[in-house]
Amino acid sequence: MLRQSEPTTSTLQLVANDMTGIMETLDTRELDLEDGEYDITDSNAPAERLPLTAIYHTVGFKEPTAKVFLSSPITAKILEVERFTSAQDRFNISNQRSIELKHGEFTWLVKRKEKHFMDLHRDLRTYKTFMRLPLPSRSHTVKRQTATRSEVREMPNLPRGGRDELGREEQVSSRRKQLEDYLNNLLKMPMYRNYHATMEFIDVSQLSFIHDLGPKGLEGMVQKRSGGHRIPGMNCCGRSKMCYRWSKRWLVVKDSFLLYMKPDSGAISFVMLVDKEFNIKMDSKDTETKHGVRIDSLSRSLVLKCSSYRHARWWGQAIEGFVQKHGSAFLTDHRFGSFAREEVNIPAKWYVNGKTYMEDVADALEEAKEEIFITDWLSPEIFLKRPVVEGNRWRLDNVLRRKALQGVRIFVMLYKEVELALGINSGYSKRTLLHLHPNIKVMRHPDHVSSAVYLWAHHEKIIVIDQSVAFVGGIDLAYGRWDDREHRLTDVGSVTLSHLEQAGAASSNMASPANGSGAASQTNGKGIFTVTDSLDQPKLKGQGRTKRTRFSIRRHLQKHGLAHADSDSDLEEDERSGSVRSLQTGVGELFGNTRFWHGKDYCNFVHKDWIQLDKPFDDFIDRHTTPRMPWHDIASVVHGKAARDVARHFIQRWNFTKLMKPKYRSMSYPCLLQPKLARSETFPTASGKSMVVTT
Repeated sequence: MLRQSEPTTSTLQLVANDMTGIMETLDTRELDLEDGEYDITDSNAPAERLPLTAIYHTVGFKEPTAKVFLSSPITAKILEVERFTSAQDRFNISNQRSIELKHGEFTWLVKRKEKHFMDLHRDLRTYKTFMRLPLPSRSHTVKRQTATRSEVREMPNLPRGGRDELGREEQVSSRRKQLEDYLNNLLKMPMYRNYHATMEFIDVSQLSFIHDLGPKGLEGMVQKRSGGHRIPGMNCCGRSKMCYRWSKRWLVVKDSFLLYMKPDSGAISFVMLVDKEFNIKMDSKDTETKHGVRIDSLSRSLVLKCSSYRHARWWGQAIEGFVQKHGSAFLTDHRFGSFAREEVNIPAKWYVNGKTYMEDVADALEEAKEEIFITDWLSPEIFLKRPVVEGNRWRLDNVLRRKALQGVRIFVMLYKEVELALGINSGYSKRTLLHLHPNIKVMRHPDHVSSAVYLWAHHEKIIVIDQSVAFVGGIDLAYGRWDDREHRLTDVGSVTLSHLEQAGAASSNMASPANGSGAASQTNGKGIFTVTDSLDQPKLKGQGRTKRTRFSIRRHLQKHGLAHADSDSDLEEDERSGSVRSLQTGVGELFGNTRFWHGKDYCNFVHKDWIQLDKPFDDFIDRHTTPRMPWHDIASVVHGKAARDVARHFIQRWNFTKLMKPKYRSMSYPCLLQPKLARSETFPTASGKSMVVTT
């Protein structure tokens, strides 16, 4: 028995297209839609807000799952009809009307002609007829959208305009009221309001009503010309008119950027940030296109093709006016030639050592709700809080995986090193992070061979949380960088929690290790919680001995006047007694020789560079004979508007790298967008100290 194929969206669309010829012959004088339920919305209900993360869930414009509107109603008001010198043209179907629409806190303006109303009505009539076709269905198939009716209702109709017995002004006013009522009634019915032709008519998309993206700017379907990227080697296919390609795209203008989307997939395929070179040109000689609009910035020259001269002027002037009103801060140079203006009263804090820096980074990452941006020389197994008395909880890869499981989107950019010059093994870091969770995306840049640029590095250390908190400075989240003000040269011990703390620690801190090799959390036979390195690491010289080794680091320092005599005597006394002064860590009292640097984290770059970073918990230098290299550097954290500017810099780098490397152009690596404002002006820090406010 032959199985009957299930109807799909594409099949149904073909059927609807075939019916277009039939619908052309229908009389549009009284096209009653008949179906659909009216919205009964409480205008006093709390306003709904779409989250910023909705930008990562866009779908094709014709998909029924597209989330576009809020729960509040949409209202339309026709403001004016453009006047023409010719009286006979004043009432024909080419007249253009300005329509003001309101939806929640959003207000925007569209311009439509009489023929656009007729085309929309015809499309909806076709859609309605198509939805009534008796197509086969099964229980497991996707149900088509159907309209139910509990009672007979008077539905909107589109009567032909212009009655001869009325004067010209009365005709204009009457027709405006007819179209206004028609559109308002239509927008009350979800079945037709959610249809893609209606959304295109009122210029809305899945990005229109996301509160964090700012006010709704101009939107609409445009023809976009290929090429124009200001990147060496990428303009070869866009210089000659023979090579131009025109693509249909949905353009969205926001306060400090514009973008275009692919209608078939809903993917954001390009983002242009507003900068000091932002400029609009509409002359044919500048655009090399009839009815064209050219938008220039530091990164691209984007050329759009419009349907008419008036349409092109409307687009150009509307884009320029909106950006001047909402994004003027990015249109000029600022202090030191920066793209970002000087901000005042910004909470900030500075760091010298990695201990307090990494503790605050850990706490900030733990508070992330939407996005995390990182560009760094990064070691996934780095411990952000030490001593390691909570198992792997504060290991960087565990923190990122925990946030990814909560739905936070994490974007990491790693420097792709020249392996002969630098042994940071960014390839291993990328593979490790990508295997943690699909919400973690990692890029490496640059490709030295293809770009013919060698021996240069991205030397930025940036961490941004929710585009509201930004850590900027010189401390990498990498091995060897964690240190405190004591700058210890030795680290041969382990961590042992006191007996008073062992009962609570054994139950609360026994977290299972993360995937892969790592520091093992265990309880010894006496019930004392300990943290040790991996059991398969090579045996170290002198490990486990109770007597001093032949070479004493402290004696060597004392000989050269770099250590006091009492410090050496204290060490000898501790070694004989087998105990060391207790450490107050804030998580319990520690006894024993406390290990802070595990495996590759114990390093000395003067003595030996890193090797085998894919075995992070195996020592590669003898910590009993070779001192570690102490480390400090300057870093800072800023909040609010300043953090938003740091995020903007990261977004520009991410989108540029996505454009440059074909392997990152898929939808799985999304373009990043800038919200209108930072969502937080302050942020808690681990130290609990008051923030320093810059002025």
